[in-house]
Amino acid sequence: MAKKLRIDKVLSNIGCGSRAEIKKYCKYGIISVNGKVVNNPGLQVDPENDEIIFDGEKVNYREFVYIMLNKPDGYISATFDRHDPIVLDLIDPSYLVFEPFPVGRLDKDTEGLLVLTNDGQLSHRVLSPKKHVPKTYYAKIEGVVTDEDIVAFEKGVTLDDGYETMPSQLKILKSDEISEIELTIHEGKFHQVKRMFESVDKKVVYLKRLSMGKLKLDENLALGEYRELTEEEIKLIEER
Repeated sequence: MAKKLRIDKVLSNIGCGSRAEIKKYCKYGIISVNGKVVNNPGLQVDPENDEIIFDGEKVNYREFVYIMLNKPDGYISATFDRHDPIVLDLIDPSYLVFEPFPVGRLDKDTEGLLVLTNDGQLSHRVLSPKKHVPKTYYAKIEGVVTDEDIVAFEKGVTLDDGYETMPSQLKILKSDEISEIELTIHEGKFHQVKRMFESVDKKVVYLKRLSMGKLKLDENLALGEYRELTEEEIKLIEER
């Protein structure tokens, strides 16, 4: 069954103005639905199937937005912060009418894949502890990472608060005074990757998220750049 919405909600959701402004526009006769001028801001419409014209332009309505951001260092994964820049500062203001928010969070000094959306149900499913959606990180580690660390992470390590992590998959790319690794975890505890390496007496000096579920960071996105996800990519976020 088609979903009906008020015309003022449809137009305000896509940035045509506030509901109060849309009410005024109705009086001006610049809004029409299926060829008929609309003067009632409460008119119920099917935004996916009705032809809506606003000020001479056809309206392409969508309820949700899904954005892939290559988060740079120095930005907070939040919709508001009193002291630091937030990831929404990197997004074109035209998207802000959708009120997107980060799906999960990356630490201020962590780079890489961050998904922004206004789809609360998808966010809930991805972040649910029951789902165990995998997340893969690349990191530089102060200290020599060894096969013993691989075994320890596979078994699960005990964090500083006594929490025992789920098994994770550690891949050593370079073992030296500054080692390079990839790590896949299946949960999202606070500062988890950093705390896992602290548990084996090593320190993370650089951290970047490469993937969430089967969704991988687009290598063509420079730090601070973003793009919308394709329909296929949206489905990949939740896949294990």
